[in-house]
Amino acid sequence: MNKKKKKGQSHSTRPSSGIAPRWIQFTPEEAEAIVVELARKGYPPSMIGVILRDQYGVPLAKTVAGQKIGEILEKHGIKLTVPEDLYNLMKRAVNLRNHLAVNPKDTHSLDGLVEIESKIHRLVKYYKRIGKLPEDWSYKPEEASVLVSQPLYRLESSK
Repeated sequence: MNKKKKKGQSHSTRPSSGIAPRWIQFTPEEAEAIVVELARKGYPPSMIGVILRDQYGVPLAKTVAGQKIGEILEKHGIKLTVPEDLYNLMKRAVNLRNHLAVNPKDTHSLDGLVEIESKIHRLVKYYKRIGKLPEDWSYKPEEASVLVSQPLYRLESSK
């Protein structure tokens, strides 16, 4: 019997998180400046990482700058209003609620809304436990639509 794998592994591998490759042209200070500049333009941390990879040739921000993108932003006084994954789920829930206001008989979308909001509640519980959200924070659909319409970042101080 043939014991070879039936499926290959064609996905890309993440670069090692040790020392930055020699071919990277940026110093840690320059990489930090790019991250802060992109955040001030309104890009979320995940998009900043994609832009660094695709346009600047930086495979992993942590290897070049020595810190994760979120840590760099916090150091420069730029904080997320809510964590990015929670923000994206809230945006989906708000869009689905708007759709259901126009199409109230769409039961499949209603089931999807229930699933999305249960994910939101689980994430909120997790972020309260680790301290990224205050203990009195709660998800309310009305407040979520206001929160989603505002920018993702909150500038605390300009350093």
